[in-house]
Amino acid sequence: MTTAAKKKRPPPSRIEVAEPAKPPRSRANGVGAAPPPARRFKIDCTLGYQLAQSTSFLFQIHAQHGRDQQVLAEALTLDPSIPSHVFPDPLEHHRFLRLQAPAGAFTVHYAATVLVEPRVWNTAAAEVPVSELPDSVLHHLMPTRYCESDLLGNAAFKMFGQHPPGYQRVQAISDWIHDNVDYKVGSSTATTTAADVFRNRAGVCRDFAHLGVTFCRALNIPARLVVGYAKFQEPPPDFHAVFEAYLGGEWMLFDPTRMSPVEDLVRIAAGRDAKDVAFSTIFGPVQMLNMAPLIEEEKPSAG
Repeated sequence: MTTAAKKKRPPPSRIEVAEPAKPPRSRANGVGAAPPPARRFKIDCTLGYQLAQSTSFLFQIHAQHGRDQQVLAEALTLDPSIPSHVFPDPLEHHRFLRLQAPAGAFTVHYAATVLVEPRVWNTAAAEVPVSELPDSVLHHLMPTRYCESDLLGNAAFKMFGQHPPGYQRVQAISDWIHDNVDYKVGSSTATTTAADVFRNRAGVCRDFAHLGVTFCRALNIPARLVVGYAKFQEPPPDFHAVFEAYLGGEWMLFDPTRMSPVEDLVRIAAGRDAKDVAFSTIFGPVQMLNMAPLIEEEKPSAG
């Protein structure tokens, strides 16, 4: 009896990248508050797939370099070894990984060391009149597929229209979502919108963030979805979604889930809603085998 020779896979590709540190961005602090010290985080992200056929992927898993964080070192490993292309978003400057993977098992591993400079938010920040908004911010006022600010406008004005405008109003929005929407894994799908979450009063971090974005836009406050790496106890490791509101001339983070401190978030990307910041966009039939976007703080050595 003859046996077929087992085909050997080529070794995985490995790309090492280390970028020079950039000077820290100026920060708006609360009255009398000092910025916390910078902290280092280790990212260890693995995504595994089984492909029925050759398939195109578009990933967003690279830590963003800039704003309040610096990528000190990173490495991308693909198994099997295949060509790939990393390119930046022209507006927000987060990065995309583009590739064509062959049929069979396919694994992506991304590792990075990231320096994060936590910010102290200016809790007196005012809302910026629409007439004074930068051109690049205007599109974050518009309704989108997942954030139907036109449909929830009346509700937003009834619930938050009487709150003092500015940071405190956005914080009230975040607090209301935390207090009135249950965090339930499996309660929403890839097509669940902010209006669905408002009706059902349940969702996951993406849904909480979509609702925050929607309420803000309905009140003429530019807002956007932010995704990144964060550590939390439950559910199992996953990418985390929060939202940013444009106040006092800068973007400020809010997390209605309160599952992880926003200062511990290592950001990947920001966009109008989830369709802009999906960690993986797949153009073909695949089965996901495993997902482990892990993050740990790198503690300074004693002495």
